[in-house]
Amino acid sequence: MPLISFRSPILLLVSALAAAGCDRQAAPDSQPQSSATASESSAESSAEGSAEGEFNGTLDIASRGKEMPDFTVTDPSGKALKLRDLKGTPVLVNLWATWCGPCVLEMPMLDKMGVAYEGKLRVLTVSQDMGGNNKVAQFFTERRFAKLEPWLDPDNNLGFFYETGMLPTTVLYDSQGKEVWRMIGAHDWSSARTTAMLAETVGK
Repeated sequence: MPLISFRSPILLLVSALAAAGCDRQAAPDSQPQSSATASESSAESSAEGSAEGEFNGTLDIASRGKEMPDFTVTDPSGKALKLRDLKGTPVLVNLWATWCGPCVLEMPMLDKMGVAYEGKLRVLTVSQDMGGNNKVAQFFTERRFAKLEPWLDPDNNLGFFYETGMLPTTVLYDSQGKEVWRMIGAHDWSSARTTAMLAETVGK
């Protein structure tokens, strides 16, 4: 299953084509899907049936030291969370969408990370679904995550900010709000490699 790609804002203006989670003006149902995710239901079923082949993300440290963006995310009830208010504890920001199969695969592992690193690391999953309040709320209700919360970024501000061209994209910030690394694409968050990647910032 291929990863879901963003298109650049310039290309959107020129072509007026809706892009995956990146066209700020497109209607929610205009978001395209990969050939392996023809519908949300098939995306989730295929995610449940596939595994190792999806975890082929790339670790990127080119933006190390970059300040956390001063953005605000909300949950389906309208509660707001300002990202820079999270300074003081390391934060793992994960961009995902309900229609992204690899993203769905990661969610249970990210939830377990939130439990394992409670008090040491805040795992913040932020949906890039446009107008997807109900979809995201239902997704969380069905899965009953222990630590993950349904934060939303319907204008895709974080997607534009990171400019990775991929979902999922996951970024680790230290307790000072400085970027440590980012994972572009899906990753096995239950692996020993993950523990090593977090050790410097979070500890074991």
